[in-house]
Amino acid sequence: MKPNDDPTEETMTTGKTKTWKKRNDQSSMAVTSQIWKKSGSCPEGTIPVRRIRNPGAFQSNSGEVYGRKKPSFNEHPNLQQPNHSKAVVITEGYHYSGVKADIKVWNPFVESDDEYSTSRVLLACGPYYDFESVESGWAVDASKTTGCFDLTCPGFVQTSTEIALGAAIYPISVTNGLQYQIIIYIYKDPITSNWWVQYGENINIGYWPHDLFGALRTGASTAEWGGEVYSSKLGQRPHTATAMGNGRFADYVFADSGCMKRMRIRDNSPNMKIPEWVSTYADEYNCYDVEYFEEYIEDPELYYGGPGKNPLCP
Repeated sequence: MKPNDDPTEETMTTGKTKTWKKRNDQSSMAVTSQIWKKSGSCPEGTIPVRRIRNPGAFQSNSGEVYGRKKPSFNEHPNLQQPNHSKAVVITEGYHYSGVKADIKVWNPFVESDDEYSTSRVLLACGPYYDFESVESGWAVDASKTTGCFDLTCPGFVQTSTEIALGAAIYPISVTNGLQYQIIIYIYKDPITSNWWVQYGENINIGYWPHDLFGALRTGASTAEWGGEVYSSKLGQRPHTATAMGNGRFADYVFADSGCMKRMRIRDNSPNMKIPEWVSTYADEYNCYDVEYFEEYIEDPELYYGGPGKNPLCP
């Protein structure tokens, strides 16, 4: 799931208050659909594939990099990455076989064609200098050397006839209006050891075969939720104006920012559960920040985002 060529379309790709809030296990936000489904559905035995609008995408050797996420170096979920800015919540210390969240859908501003903004869940394993990861939300990721989006990821096997990776999704959340979400669950099949991506509560989009991985084949050591921006203009002046979330800093009072709810992990226990120990991480807190809100509510909530370039992030 990744930003479309059309910046007005959001697309699918592989402090604290003192007011008591009561939550149950059902989210109050509506689940989004995809625009292409207004025109029909796929015949049995086929899968939906987003049409590539760039006519030069596969000329020469450009197909090798089309749709790829830009590589980063010394990449690790806990460490700053060149050209990447994160505002996330991380949990470590267990052997993870699943991660899940309800992710609010916004349409963040993206300044340049070679930049992106994502909201996603992630599982990773391995040392910071050579680790593997799988990621889904508004983007899909494999690792620092084979990072890519959607079906450009080598080896990803799509099985769903209902979800087109990279296709525009709708409706999108509106400030002071209706809120919409996607529900994403990445999990390891205990029999085949394949890593599956599930949309909603019961639609399996597809899987990464276990033999694509080394360290991640047996499970993950890190789970992560939150936002990420890629730009070559991070950490310098002028900073990129590419936004994270909806372009507002973390807002746990009015929930007017990037937001994730019902965050769950699966570890050695067969049941999904709320992570016990978490830490927040924002490498450019004047540009994008993060708040993990857990006081006076039954189910913790994550708020994150920011405008990028602003008076504190020139």
